Amino acid sequence: MTTIEDIAIRKVFDSRGNPTVEVEVATPMGLGRCSAPSGASTGKHEVMSLPAEGVDGAIEFFRENVVKELLGMSGLDQTIIDKTLHEIDGTEDFSRMGGNVAYVTSIAIARATASDLGIPLSSYLGGCFSLKIPLPLGNVIGGGKHAYGGTSIQEFLIFSEADNIYKSIEANALIHKKVGEHLKESVGTVGRGDEGAWVAPIKDEEALAVLRESCSEIEEGRNVRTHLGIDMAASELFKDGRYEYRNVKRDRDEQIEFVKSLIKDYSLSYVEDPLEEEDFEGFAELTHSLGEETIICGDDLYTTNAKRLKKGVEAGACNGIIIKVNQVGTLTDAFETVDFAKRNGYSIVVSHRSGETPDDSLAQIALAFGADLIKCGVMGGERVAKLNELIRMGEIFG
Repeated sequence: MTTIEDIAIRKVFDSRGNPTVEVEVATPMGLGRCSAPSGASTGKHEVMSLPAEGVDGAIEFFRENVVKELLGMSGLDQTIIDKTLHEIDGTEDFSRMGGNVAYVTSIAIARATASDLGIPLSSYLGGCFSLKIPLPLGNVIGGGKHAYGGTSIQEFLIFSEADNIYKSIEANALIHKKVGEHLKESVGTVGRGDEGAWVAPIKDEEALAVLRESCSEIEEGRNVRTHLGIDMAASELFKDGRYEYRNVKRDRDEQIEFVKSLIKDYSLSYVEDPLEEEDFEGFAELTHSLGEETIICGDDLYTTNAKRLKKGVEAGACNGIIIKVNQVGTLTDAFETVDFAKRNGYSIVVSHRSGETPDDSLAQIALAFGADLIKCGVMGGERVAKLNELIRMGEIFG
């Protein structure tokens, strides 16, 4: 029996040095552990990451209300476990327990159960989706809320297709290094943002030009195909009805035309959150115009929420969706969203948060959910932990 015999919570740190929570679960023959990341750029429809009392309040609530309810339950009953977490919290947005606590509890139990059964977490969770290794999507040049003093657009991204996952990850790393060389030559001293991306006082179009040049240089002589993308985090730019960049303000129509021009001028394969988080019609216009050649991906628009995704599907908004389990709290909630997205032809992009931990669960979840891309950075130990786990999974699943 995969009965939950012990469950503990502790305070640990994320990549910013901020306190976060980790849950550890023991079954008769298994052990599972997960620690929670945190986002800087967050959608307003996400669940509350922590209660008003913060990490200490979340830990106190967990020890007083959660432990006694979960002890003795079967780890195989993931849906019931996640339903129980909702019932214990008793709110729509996990404001008493904190979505991060629900998230790490849900995953730690799944990991312990998979460990008990002697199989990878991805195999345990992925019974309904075909297992495939997702391509790594990484942030190379950063700005916005992730890197003050950089570009207006939050992330300039790449993903690489190669013979195997190791070569894809290697190509991304080489491009990151090449971009750093070019930026140092052109602007001198450069910094690094939350996710390890380069930070430089350059225009958005200059960042794309440097990225495109670096990709071409790495592609040459290698059996690899690179793709450019951006995460505009447009809700963070949207103020008083206009999108505010460093030196220009754009209304809605101008923003749409600007996005279209970037896609065409730089052959972008991926564009995330190009408009603010309530503009379903604008997302639909971009998807209708350019969705055949580009993944138009919703993050703040959807926040991994199945109800919002259903609204988006009806509107024709996006052909891709970001999946962050801690935006909705549990694996079951995220699974429902992934399932609906897949049935409606959306690309699945499982994503990290800007404030990460060395936990490698994300790679296993991406594999289990049949993700097309995994957005987990290029550099930094907390990012590489996920990438190295992808390599291990590649050896198992090919």
